[in-house]
Amino acid sequence: MGLVISAGVTIPDDEIILSAIRAQGAGGQNVNKLSTAIHLKFDIKTSSLPEFYKQRLLALNHHLVTSEGVVVIKAQEYRSQEQNREAALARLVALIQEATRFQKVRRATAPSKNAKRKRLESKVRRGETKNLRGKVDF
Repeated sequence: MGLVISAGVTIPDDEIILSAIRAQGAGGQNVNKLSTAIHLKFDIKTSSLPEFYKQRLLALNHHLVTSEGVVVIKAQEYRSQEQNREAALARLVALIQEATRFQKVRRATAPSKNAKRKRLESKVRRGETKNLRGKVDF
C-alpha cells in the first residue's frame, strides 16, 4: 500500500527498511529478552519521492538525516514493537512534511506615529523619575 505523505505523494513499503532491535534503558525482562525498538532507514536519493521533496529533504540540516542522504529513525518509546513501528513511520512523515512546508514571507513594517510618540513620552517620564532620585541642593 505505502506510506501516505500528502494527497498526491506516497512512499512504497519496499523503500523503507524497518528492523527490530533491542531497546536501551530500563525495562526489566521486556527490554532484556524482546526486540521491541524499531530502526527505520529511508534513502532519500534512491526514493520515488518527487524531485522537489528530495531537494528540500537533502537541504534540511536535521539530526535524523545523514550526510549520505539517509533518514535514520530509532523508535523505542513504547513497550510493543507495533507501536514503535507506527511511531517511527509517523516521525518520518512529520519530517518530510516539515521539510516541504513553506515559510511565510515576513514583511517589514514600521511602527505607527502614535506608537513612536508613546515610546518617547515614556522615555521622558522615566528620565524625569531618575533625575528626581539625584542629590538635593539646599
